[in-house]
Amino acid sequence: MTAFMPPTPPFRDPQLPFPKRVDDLLARLTPDEKISFLHQFVPAVERLGIAAFRTGQEALHGVAWMGPATVFPQAVGLGATWNPDLVRRVGEAVSREVRAMRARDERVGLNVWSPTVNLLRHPLWGRNEEGYSEDPKLTSAIATAYTHGLRGEHPTYWRTAPVLKHWLAHNNETGRDVTSSSVRPRVLHEYDLRAFRETVEAGAVAGVMPAYNLVNGRPNHVSPYLREQLRTWTEQDLMVCSDAGAPSNLVDSEHYFDTHEEATAAALTAGVDSFTDHGTDGSKITARVRGALERGLLTEADVDTAVRRQLSVRFRLGEFDPHHDPHVDTGEFDTPAHRALALEAAEQAIVLLRNDGVLPLAADTRIAVVGPLADECKLDWYSGTLIHRSTPLEGLHERFGADRVAFAEGVDRVLLKTSAGTFLHVPAAPEAADEARGAQGALDPALLAGRTDLPPLTAGPAGTELALADWGDGVLTLRAPDGRYLSVAEDGFLRASADRPGGWVVQETFRLEAAPGTGADAHGNGHLLRHIGTGRHVCVTAEGVKVAEGEPEVFELVVVERGEDAVARVAAEADVVVVVAGNDPHINGRETEDRTTLRLPAQQERLLAAARSGDARVVLALVSAYPYAIDAGPLSGVLWTAHGGQAAGTALARVLAGDVSPAGRLPQTWYADDADLPDLLDYDVIGGRQTYLYFEGRPLFPFGHGLSYASFAYADLKARVGDDGADTARVSFTVVNTGDGPADEVAQLYTRAVDPSVTRPRRELLAHRRLTLAPGERAEVSFEVPLSAFAFWDVARGGWRLEPGPYDLLVGSSSEDVRLRTTVTLDGEPAAPRPVLRDGLAAVDFDEQGGTEIVDRTKVSGDAVTPAAGGAGELLYRACDFGAGTAGVSVAAAGSGTVELTVDGGPVLAALTLATPTAGPYDYVTLDAPFTAAGVRDLRLRLRGPLRLARVGFSG
Repeated sequence: MTAFMPPTPPFRDPQLPFPKRVDDLLARLTPDEKISFLHQFVPAVERLGIAAFRTGQEALHGVAWMGPATVFPQAVGLGATWNPDLVRRVGEAVSREVRAMRARDERVGLNVWSPTVNLLRHPLWGRNEEGYSEDPKLTSAIATAYTHGLRGEHPTYWRTAPVLKHWLAHNNETGRDVTSSSVRPRVLHEYDLRAFRETVEAGAVAGVMPAYNLVNGRPNHVSPYLREQLRTWTEQDLMVCSDAGAPSNLVDSEHYFDTHEEATAAALTAGVDSFTDHGTDGSKITARVRGALERGLLTEADVDTAVRRQLSVRFRLGEFDPHHDPHVDTGEFDTPAHRALALEAAEQAIVLLRNDGVLPLAADTRIAVVGPLADECKLDWYSGTLIHRSTPLEGLHERFGADRVAFAEGVDRVLLKTSAGTFLHVPAAPEAADEARGAQGALDPALLAGRTDLPPLTAGPAGTELALADWGDGVLTLRAPDGRYLSVAEDGFLRASADRPGGWVVQETFRLEAAPGTGADAHGNGHLLRHIGTGRHVCVTAEGVKVAEGEPEVFELVVVERGEDAVARVAAEADVVVVVAGNDPHINGRETEDRTTLRLPAQQERLLAAARSGDARVVLALVSAYPYAIDAGPLSGVLWTAHGGQAAGTALARVLAGDVSPAGRLPQTWYADDADLPDLLDYDVIGGRQTYLYFEGRPLFPFGHGLSYASFAYADLKARVGDDGADTARVSFTVVNTGDGPADEVAQLYTRAVDPSVTRPRRELLAHRRLTLAPGERAEVSFEVPLSAFAFWDVARGGWRLEPGPYDLLVGSSSEDVRLRTTVTLDGEPAAPRPVLRDGLAAVDFDEQGGTEIVDRTKVSGDAVTPAAGGAGELLYRACDFGAGTAGVSVAAAGSGTVELTVDGGPVLAALTLATPTAGPYDYVTLDAPFTAAGVRDLRLRLRGPLRLARVGFSG
């Protein structure tokens, strides 16, 4: 007798196209099951054999948070390689490790939240380490490479599903969930959207994550650009995943909506498909969705749309076709190839900024390596746990021999003496095994608790000498002789328990404060010791040393040895001093915390001075997540690398020794001084003259800068436009290695509009290529540049326009080191006056502005303009065509205040006043007044008071 076999449901049939399979599965899910899919942690549907699923696996430069994994250089370091091929291979390795780790730990997800394509507009942004570049073209090139590596090469099934972060215009941690980025249309299209667009159009992106901030007064999680822009760039279904806690922020911190049901409905209909909120507990989100459905704020079709997008990603990941998924048996993890790739990436990320001939170091050089990062291999918030590690000291020992390398960390060695005459003491903990933070993995490492299995500090006659490092702004770490950092756990006791500073709230940082009535200076005597993570002072109790609200202890800081003295001592015996300075990625600049200055911490400045006090030549190796402003003049050499992952130390030593010629290039401008920087919240890169595109000052080091141990000659520049009717410019030239050894060169092509009608970039990257050349080897480099790359967003027409006229083509090894140039003349569309009599003006389509900001016209879409802080501001609209003449003007405005109109700098021709405030900021009224103007004129509007201007119209 033949057993009955139920038919295979269509969603399980690999022969059917994915859209049909998704539709079939969607039809089989109940309304409650579909609602449950909207939370990050999707429960299993056992009756259909559907497994649980979660969105979100951090994988910025290696698999993060889930325990040991290969750790590659930080994202900004990958950007500094200027090498898409290398970054693609890094993405491949990371995605293979994701698959291998998931095979043994189902907590590891295949929907990876990476890469970050926010542009590095401002070097004080705390998350500078997560982006690739200040330039949208370079950012998209690197991001496209990484996403292709993460996706894999199979035409149907994806190895992982990358989600781009963080949509949109997000470059500040200060008030990040309540501040609004005012982004004019040109900046929106030419800058912030561009990096996302070119990466999405390349076809290896599964979705995006909106950022915490608002753009033009509207939270990114209800951004109309998700629909109007993002989803028009590809025919693939894109899944939009919220950032953690952001859906609740719409009500709780931003107060944009009155209820969570309204907020959830608005986010879902705007395009958010998966809600990351309340950890693993999906009950609150699903209850909000049900409430929105009951109130008629959502329809079942809205829910279906979001679930369909999520299912599309899951099908592409092969979840429903385990026997056809080519990635299911991927097992590459910590392989020799991955280790070699980590070293290669770390080497290629190193940028040589200055060299007077001291580098490379001769084999018999007596070296002193000093500084707080000289024997460190730092991790950041989005790192995995190290399996292998190399520090600069270890790398130099291995390369030059321990007998030729002296070391001084350069931190102060101190004792903390209590008011009773005793000293803080770190008890022995012989039974405590070494434990790296996060070694076991965690879905949310922010929830990892500090260790309480070690004895707390005590006070007694014998004190423990502590290593005090000052990371700037008075933020200190204190480390015990065995390498463990002083930390505070949930019970409030102070222990030497942390392998490194870290955590969502860092528990290993302190601040010395003058005790009341002592008048002591920093690091002097008579101080309170405040624990920054809890905000409480350290006190001594019978149970041990702890932080508490009670009477704080007054400490005397007894300095056993100053760091600069130790540095001067080893420097006196050296030929070359390598000072390894920079930042700890968890302190004074990270997610949730912006930097306050470009300067190095004062303690590190003192170490540099001590290193220069003798006859040795000094090389500064900056290991940091962002640029610094330094005095490079007295230094023989300067290098920069981002925190380079597991092979950082070996890579730095090989570059210093000349085993590898450096060829990294700066992915962002290094400014000379804090005074060169715009306000952190000024997102107008055009008006604020920001980044290499518009900056008119003299940078410390320009965008694209990086030196080599070799020299290169550029020649034979040719440029042809429109060959065979193509809408491209073909640019070619040759590069020759004129040096003595093999080396890489990064050839860069820029353009500049010679006679633009509007403010255009000083120069703008069109293309680049990293070349590897033997001595005497010549390479021909050619680029096909689409003519659309020369266009700009014309606010007068609300679209892209290629302006006819001459354009310089600049070829060289940085944005300022131009070796070849030529000029081409492009045909295009000439400028036309704004037909304002016919079409009116959208207030946001100004050419220039002063003292205004852009806000939301409605909660759903549209922009308006308002004076900043309710004061006064101006808007300029050039070449407005009033035809044969106007008789009147009308404005759509809300709030209260006055709009004044002038033309060509003349007197006020009309003033429209909204004397009685409107009922709300979105309740627009129309005001009319006589207004006479004719011909093509420049129109200037002056806004006064808390008024929102949406539109201006004219009548004949």
